[in-house]
Amino acid sequence: MKAIIQSVTNKVTTKKGMWVTLSAWLLISILLALLAPSAKDYEVTSIESLPEDVQSVIAQNKIDKHFGKEEDIPALLVFKAENNEVEWQELTNIVDAIRQSEVEGLKSIPPLSEMPPQAAASFLSEDKSTALIPMAFDQSMENADLVKEIETIHEVVASETDISLYVTGPAGISTDTLDLFSRADLVLILSTVGLILVLLIIIYRSPLLALIPLLAAGFVYFVTLQVLGIFGAFGLDYSNQTISIMSILLFAATVDYSLFVFSRFREELKIHENKHDAMQATMSALGLPLFISGGTVLAAMLVLFFARLGDYQNFAPSFATTMLVIIISSLTLIPALFALFGRKSFWPKIPNVGDDNIKPNSFWHKVGEGVTKKPGVSVVATLIVIGIAASNLMNLEYDFNLLNSFPDDMESKEGYELIEEKFASGDLAPTTVLFEGKEEAAEEDLQKLRDELSNVENVQSVELLGTTEGNRAARFTLTFMGNPYEKEAMDQLETMVDEEQTYVKAAGLKGDLYFAGETAAQVDDRALNLRDFFVIVTLETLLILGMLMFLTKSFKRAFLMMATNLISFVAAIGAGIFLTELFFDIGTISNRVPLYAFVFLVALGIDYSIMLVSRYLEEQEQLDTREAVHTAIANTGGVISSAGLLLAATFAVLMTQPVQLLFVFGFIVAVGILIDTFIIRGVLLPGLLVLFDKKK
Repeated sequence: MKAIIQSVTNKVTTKKGMWVTLSAWLLISILLALLAPSAKDYEVTSIESLPEDVQSVIAQNKIDKHFGKEEDIPALLVFKAENNEVEWQELTNIVDAIRQSEVEGLKSIPPLSEMPPQAAASFLSEDKSTALIPMAFDQSMENADLVKEIETIHEVVASETDISLYVTGPAGISTDTLDLFSRADLVLILSTVGLILVLLIIIYRSPLLALIPLLAAGFVYFVTLQVLGIFGAFGLDYSNQTISIMSILLFAATVDYSLFVFSRFREELKIHENKHDAMQATMSALGLPLFISGGTVLAAMLVLFFARLGDYQNFAPSFATTMLVIIISSLTLIPALFALFGRKSFWPKIPNVGDDNIKPNSFWHKVGEGVTKKPGVSVVATLIVIGIAASNLMNLEYDFNLLNSFPDDMESKEGYELIEEKFASGDLAPTTVLFEGKEEAAEEDLQKLRDELSNVENVQSVELLGTTEGNRAARFTLTFMGNPYEKEAMDQLETMVDEEQTYVKAAGLKGDLYFAGETAAQVDDRALNLRDFFVIVTLETLLILGMLMFLTKSFKRAFLMMATNLISFVAAIGAGIFLTELFFDIGTISNRVPLYAFVFLVALGIDYSIMLVSRYLEEQEQLDTREAVHTAIANTGGVISSAGLLLAATFAVLMTQPVQLLFVFGFIVAVGILIDTFIIRGVLLPGLLVLFDKKK
């Protein structure tokens, strides 16, 4: 493999190869711009996450079979009178105006004017300050169309009354999410580019060293979006979160690899007069480590295909494609760009032949000296700090309510909160229960079943909605006492699913119960997420361990690298949840965060281990273990720490996103990268190498 990579980089780094490489990237970009769509053309607000064989999906499919599939997109209109009560007649006039207006795709809304006044009780809150009107749009409507029609409804209501309207439910949440991400995407890209540019200039004080990595990232970003757009044309959709995280991964990894190339290129320019010879020597040393580094991240992303949840699976093709383009660019585009500018890349601090590589008074030279003199003390002290951070995992709490992740001023969230406050919170998302009998059921037995379900703890009410011919199937609606998105309701429903035969037999029936709806889906999602976490962690650990063994030719070294990476991940989660609560008053996190964080912290963090150990192995050919470790820290410490700072800052840009899941994920990964950069790579791994990898 090394010979193949070196053959490629030897051609790229010649004068002719440099121009051919740059021309090829430019030509490919132009062709993709003309012939391929962008991935953003296939961006959606959400991906179907649950597979077909889980309980809630099976239940919904059976309900559709027996009672017909609902082809509507539900919406909830929440009216709030600020200083008085909502008058029934006024509400009737508003609803009539909506029905008579030109709202495209409006399938249903209650005809209040045809109802008796006593019907008001079912639509008004107890204090009559709030009204809740269900409605539905046609299933075929796109999000962009829904945005337009919801705006029309707002205009109609504003012309009729001064009562406040909040549109929530699936239609409201979907349109609000689209609006949030359409504004956030531009902020994300501009923030990422601006932050990287500023940090590179501050760290290296060289304009070209700041611009070259961003120029490379720009090419990679465009090519990746167009290639993913081709996949989209063949039926692959991308969620908003996928595109956001992909953008961060792309800029972070491309800039990281650019820094590794430039750092070694600067060393070689102090040895070689000709810039092409210097770049050839650079890529001769870095080609395989860069390939393995990118390969570990690529492999980590491909492992996500083994997940069962759809949103994890959606990451796999997009992130893997991104990493493949980045790997190709790190072996071709990035060295060609640096070779093009040569020594001018480093202006005003231009490296000359004969300059010293390591300054004896540099920070990382001193750190390396301290670690190699007292490796035992360094390792123990580091493990104590890491252990304290990791111990906070005991305080980890998950939040399963998606709306809690959105901004407080989002209309659909405000509407949901009003429903929860003014109406029974269980009404936010009732659970549908299907009884599928093995024989005809008597009406009184179905009522017994209703009573059995009503007597379950935390269940507020159960109503029989309808039956099929011969009562072979019956549909009930079950409302929990508390919020149906909270852990208590989920735990209760999980117990009910396990004990469904208890209720059936107690009612004297023969058959099965199935549970569908938001709470049932959350129960299945929680179980699959736990399964996916352990499967992905196990597979990625084994896969990366195998790749590290290939690189280092040693199980012991590979084990030390992988173990320190896992230790870093555990510490990052512990420290991250402590700091998010301390600084941002966020006491719970989405159950997606740990797996998101694992994939990126382990896959990207191992890059720094690879760079450190590759240099250590190179130096070990002439030096003993202690001196080789010291030299490796001194030579790579600067570039790893600057790359780590940039990588952490890049992921921290996710904190500009309007979704709390991405905010917390970005912050925890940033914390983890800093731990990995300065504690794990700077002290723990080098100390372990000195202690356990002595030359024989």
